Amino acid sequence: MTAQTMTRPQKSDEAPSGAPDRARLAKSAAVAKAKALAPDVPVRLGSTPKTKFRGDPDVFGRLVEDHDRHRALLAMIEETHGNSDTRQRLFLELVRELKAHAAAEEQALWSTVLRDPATTDFARHAVAEHKEIDDMLADLAARDMASPGWLRRFAGLKAEYLHHIGEEEQEQFVAAERRLGDADLRHMRRVFEQRKKAEKADAVIEKKISLKD
Repeated sequence: MTAQTMTRPQKSDEAPSGAPDRARLAKSAAVAKAKALAPDVPVRLGSTPKTKFRGDPDVFGRLVEDHDRHRALLAMIEETHGNSDTRQRLFLELVRELKAHAAAEEQALWSTVLRDPATTDFARHAVAEHKEIDDMLADLAARDMASPGWLRRFAGLKAEYLHHIGEEEQEQFVAAERRLGDADLRHMRRVFEQRKKAEKADAVIEKKISLKD
């Protein structure tokens, strides 16, 4: 991290003025991107955890934008049935999104945060959860979508992922932001954008049953 990181004043945990409108627009845009894949499938998100980063122009806002899109994809998949083309399409997009997002997040954010003793533990925790989620995706991809247990296992993935991103948005991002300078955040966003695009283009859908019934 830069010298700027060590001398900058601590950021406020409060959202800036105008944030509610910005956050609402950012969330709507993220959901719309998911909805475009299957316009006829409803998106029943319910309430989502509050975070001051939604709509932020730096890396944390970009990460939350992805999270909101992922929340929408998860909700839409639950509305599908059997081995339908719609379920297959939405699940494929979810897998590619989560794989690319995790890889880009690890390079752009957590690789830097891991070097700071004050934030090493929760960075390791986040990266470990990425691996757990990836294993759950591979397990689902290997199973028959029309089987009775597929949606039950999918519900387990959804609960795990929502817990993961909730922790990131409300705890881990807040702690990391306090240790990073503005230049760090701008650089991290550029790295994230570049890495995610490349990772998504090259994403391989693994199929491996690894979870017990």
